[in-house]
Amino acid sequence: MAVTELWLVRHGESIGNAAATGAELEGLDVIPLDIRDADVPLSATGEEQAAALGTWLSEHRSAIDVFWASPYVRARQTLAIALGDAPLTSAVAVDERLRDRELGILDLLTRRGVARRHPEEAERRRHLGKYYHRPPGGESWADVALRLRSFLRDALEGPGHTALVVAHDAVVMLMLSLLLPMEEAVLLEFAAANTVLNASVTHVVLTENGWELVEFSAVGHLQREGAEVTVHPGSPDVAPE
Repeated sequence: MAVTELWLVRHGESIGNAAATGAELEGLDVIPLDIRDADVPLSATGEEQAAALGTWLSEHRSAIDVFWASPYVRARQTLAIALGDAPLTSAVAVDERLRDRELGILDLLTRRGVARRHPEEAERRRHLGKYYHRPPGGESWADVALRLRSFLRDALEGPGHTALVVAHDAVVMLMLSLLLPMEEAVLLEFAAANTVLNASVTHVVLTENGWELVEFSAVGHLQREGAEVTVHPGSPDVAPE
């Protein structure tokens, strides 16, 4: 049995998302967050978004054979709230390969903070580009794509024909790049023009011509339920070119 239909969901807004955006707007060097990335929970808005995702899920749940989630708290919390208390008829699995991109020495730094505290990394990133730049102690997009290749190899073999993944913005982007597929230049152009919104749903299906994108970062369920649509582009590593 092989998966032929896949929904990719970004977690709801986290307190880390809100803190990072606030730090950028205030011109701070460091994001004021005293908690490791894996333990960052949803904000109150994120919980509302996860509940709104639950209304979408109630309409699709019977068609989903397996659920996958990142081990990070914000992703598992999003899935748990969306699933609610109804009895489970589908498998639910957590996989560490779905974790967010690790930023190493640049963790918790804003764009300003990277430029001021690690100018050599900002220059190295400008030279290597976003896809291949690996911060010391962290991961490049290419590194994340490598572990996602491993995940997809296992996940797409089943069980079932349909699956839903709850993870992070970089994970959604890089899964699309592997499935569609997109080369580096096309991926970076697409990522620069499109944001994976919190609690959004991206839908891909397998056709005779390969995987095709049906819908990207859909948030109609949030709008219908009155949940705020939040635009947090994830943790930046350097100032944009």
